[in-house]
Amino acid sequence: MTAWDLAIVTGLVFAWGMLSARLERFDMTAPIVFTAAGVLLTHGPLTPLGITPSPELVKLLAEATLAMVLFSDASRVGLRQLRPDLGLCLRLLLLGLPLSIALGTVTAFILPGVGVTWLALLVGAALAPTDAALGAAVMVNPSVPARIRRLLNIESGLNDGIATPVVLIAIAGASTAEHIGDTGPGKAVAELALGLLIGIAVGAGGGRLIKLGRDRGWVADGFAGAAVLGLALCCYTTSVALDGNGFIAAFTGGLAFTAAGGPAAKLVPFLEETGALLSLLVWLLFGVIAVVPAMEALTWQTALYAVLSLTAVRILPVTVALAGTRLGRPAVLFVGWFGPRGLASVVFALLALEDLSGPAARPATTVIAFTVLLSVLAHGLTADPLAKRYGSRLAPPQEVPAPAAPADIPERRLIRRTPTHHRPKA
Repeated sequence: MTAWDLAIVTGLVFAWGMLSARLERFDMTAPIVFTAAGVLLTHGPLTPLGITPSPELVKLLAEATLAMVLFSDASRVGLRQLRPDLGLCLRLLLLGLPLSIALGTVTAFILPGVGVTWLALLVGAALAPTDAALGAAVMVNPSVPARIRRLLNIESGLNDGIATPVVLIAIAGASTAEHIGDTGPGKAVAELALGLLIGIAVGAGGGRLIKLGRDRGWVADGFAGAAVLGLALCCYTTSVALDGNGFIAAFTGGLAFTAAGGPAAKLVPFLEETGALLSLLVWLLFGVIAVVPAMEALTWQTALYAVLSLTAVRILPVTVALAGTRLGRPAVLFVGWFGPRGLASVVFALLALEDLSGPAARPATTVIAFTVLLSVLAHGLTADPLAKRYGSRLAPPQEVPAPAAPADIPERRLIRRTPTHHRPKA
């Protein structure tokens, strides 16, 4: 990447920071804006200004972003925050998510070039995680019951980490089947196990050391957040250096950090801010390298799969998972619809492109890219209208007089936005 490329990227970040509140009034979310900017810089009127990221840069940025997102998502949610809705969360994560992966995998058999292969599992698993940032208006609208917002937020924070092992095994299996890699599913499982152990050791050890240092006044406030950032990347890089899986190490490291660090876990917002900045760059790269090729390779089967992925493949498993919970049909359908496919799916597609060498991965990455693009538009544009129209109807009558709602968990920095009812008039 040249100095001119960096100037364009940093200018876009500055412009978004200056105009973000204004653009969000028109439901122009960060993923929409940066994806569109990437397309315009390479296939539109701004092509002369276009950026040319190297494959090495794309891979490095994708891996660093996913590692930080996994660590921060895992460390944001402690058992105390999960306890009020633990049953609902476990239903979505341990029943709804596997059902979504299975249904998405079976449905992927209709795709040309995928069939009954590891690529079908890759598609089903990569498109199972949700991203609450794409439905920002839902997450901050007080008319939507706090329980529903909390449920969507916790699911979004943890399902990418749970789906990651399946995605990585699918990529390893596909690379072996195509004779372009030497990491088969068996070796991938061993790497996952090693990453799990390393993540627990580094995350828990780092959490205890940071807590000890803060208690004794050894840690300057201005650098405490940077220490957590270093710990997150240390979990990832240590595992990679020891031939373990870095992403699993980052996710389990975040869980261990919160469990061992206690109050030190409050330092995670610094990591989230950094991850949010990197996620903007990932969305830009998504527009630069993935959107137009996906549109050029689009078939009716790909379009059909994308629609099914955002509707039946998501809503049916959620309905099964939440059956008997007395949330009410409107609330279940609302949770089912607001399962946007976002950052994790994009990073999985970028990793597949890198590890499966283009042509082998193209059928899978095309449908992943198109589904994410459709989700960015559909969920970004419907979040505010549906939250305002149906939010007040989602709470079951027996929950209205509840004396107090459980404390909400922290939201991802990318979805902090001005609530609708407080927005200034144009």
